[in-house]
Amino acid sequence: MLVTTYRYLFLIVFVLFFSSCFQVIEEINVNKTGLGTVNLTLNLSASKAKVASLMLMDSIQGYKVPSKQTIQKEIDEIVSYLKKSDGITNVQKKIDFDNFIVSISFAFKDVANINTVNQNVLKKLKIKGLSNASYAYESKTQTFQRSYQYTKAAVLEYNKLKPEVKNVFKDASYTSIYRFEQLITSSNNPLAKISKSKKAIMINTGILGLINGKTDISNRITLSK
Repeated sequence: MLVTTYRYLFLIVFVLFFSSCFQVIEEINVNKTGLGTVNLTLNLSASKAKVASLMLMDSIQGYKVPSKQTIQKEIDEIVSYLKKSDGITNVQKKIDFDNFIVSISFAFKDVANINTVNQNVLKKLKIKGLSNASYAYESKTQTFQRSYQYTKAAVLEYNKLKPEVKNVFKDASYTSIYRFEQLITSSNNPLAKISKSKKAIMINTGILGLINGKTDISNRITLSK
């Protein structure tokens, strides 16, 4: 899901561009049969005082500042869309306007359902130039594959931004956490850290590295049979 779906978590050219720090968190839980859940979070709590003050304004540097009602409406539309998606159930949202944390979660029948949602949401929102991401789970071999490839279009879009907007991404971070029922026996991404329980794995990195292709978060995770 990652960077490909985050307009769908928030409307917010505004928050991403004018908060001094934000965090994107992707959590995926997969059971032995390939069923699971996704939770996507956009966390601006580190900049909540600044964001709160900006939301009192009508616009800033030519950008329209969305109201809480507008943000709520945008998220409700996405939740409604997800509820109609094949293989997707139990769609939930959480919006914390005190700390400026937004999350959307849902269950899937097959890991491939995540890829379908990604593609359909991008097409629906007419979003171009974002990073390519896909997921696969093979129950016979007990492997979970997370593929990622940056796009030159994303870099071109980033380079068009004003210097003050680019600065926001310097401290922005992306965290992925994948949890399984089985033990993790191997992972081929050196950035990944396996938990003590050996049933969860995490990557934490800067979003700027994902945009410019300097960071690769692709990973092949092998689980015990």
